[in-house]
Amino acid sequence: MNDKYSLAKCAQYGRRLAARLCDQRFGSQPTATLDGPAILNFTPVRQLNLLALRQLLGQWQAETARLRSPYFDFEAPPVQAALMQFMNLLSRHISLGRAAFEPLLAQAAADTLGLVADPAGSFQRLLLGSTEHFTLAGLRDDLRYIDIDKLFFQGFIDNLPASSDLSRDFLAHRFELYHAANYKAHQPMQRLVEELSVLLPLTTADLLEDGPVSIASAPTIPTIEPVSTTSTAAPVAVPTFVANITPQSTAPISVASETIAAATPAPPVTPVTRPLPDTDASSVVPLHEKLKAGQAAAPPLAETLRATAAPSLAERTGPKVETLREAISINQRFSFINELFSGENMEYHAAIQHLDSLPSADEARAYVTGHLSQRYDWSRKEEHVNKLLKLIERKFA
Repeated sequence: MNDKYSLAKCAQYGRRLAARLCDQRFGSQPTATLDGPAILNFTPVRQLNLLALRQLLGQWQAETARLRSPYFDFEAPPVQAALMQFMNLLSRHISLGRAAFEPLLAQAAADTLGLVADPAGSFQRLLLGSTEHFTLAGLRDDLRYIDIDKLFFQGFIDNLPASSDLSRDFLAHRFELYHAANYKAHQPMQRLVEELSVLLPLTTADLLEDGPVSIASAPTIPTIEPVSTTSTAAPVAVPTFVANITPQSTAPISVASETIAAATPAPPVTPVTRPLPDTDASSVVPLHEKLKAGQAAAPPLAETLRATAAPSLAERTGPKVETLREAISINQRFSFINELFSGENMEYHAAIQHLDSLPSADEARAYVTGHLSQRYDWSRKEEHVNKLLKLIERKFA
């Protein structure tokens, strides 16, 4: 979780991978086209194929959204039913040339890497999109395009309240909490990198924010043969748009009877109960000091903090920050909420907002050591309090 991956580098690799695969597929047949089954078998990485296909659904939804007129009622149930039938028919006649397919594949590759590199952002981008209100049925429907970490996302949806209308803000905030508590259940980036590296060489270092500037080119690899979609796992019913596209047949397909076999999921990992707090060498208390503290009554926190003089500019770690709200990382935020505010999210946000509004470091420190420390009994929370005070020093540097 400490690794910071660059989404720009993920996108760069996606473009290079798409160009490589399209060269192999269309090189000798530049005018060839792909239908639905060909897309589902285009690469051995199932997630790439599903996300490329999902973008076709998005294209269709965008086009039907423009079918509005002051003269006709497109929302009438018979019209909606007719549009759905038309969509089913059209999905059996997909025809993509290289110029149309390569950008879809590049985006699918970037999104595939993003599922591991940025799960929270991927959740909002792939499952929430631009919609403002959701239902559990709709979220489960979109899960059919997710193969990597499917059990992780499924666990989140299964734990949502049985409400008929869920707002975007509620889901985004709830997913942050869920991700922070269960991030160890994610598929490691190394596993995905090994799969993709067969198609175009890649290492995890290539994707780090502070890693190499560009991904090195690699020698040409053999053309990829279509993979079989046969699976021993139970088939998963798919949305209507995909249900018409089964990679094992090119004959007319019945919508109600078709499924896409789901890849065998990785065994679930027991989630952790809470996020691990950020630590650094300067704030960890040595063991002998903890034992010493347990043998005698700890001094009041106010005295401890007063005895610790405000660090000098040379002692401060990190550059100046504009606001505490922006400077506190997601992991650190949940650490503060759990350790300093007893899990009360709203009280944490109110305290940080008030600290950001204070005009000087002295007033901010006084608010922490006086008001907050007494209200929440931070007498044995020096490690987390010191981290908060360091951030305050950086804000008023």
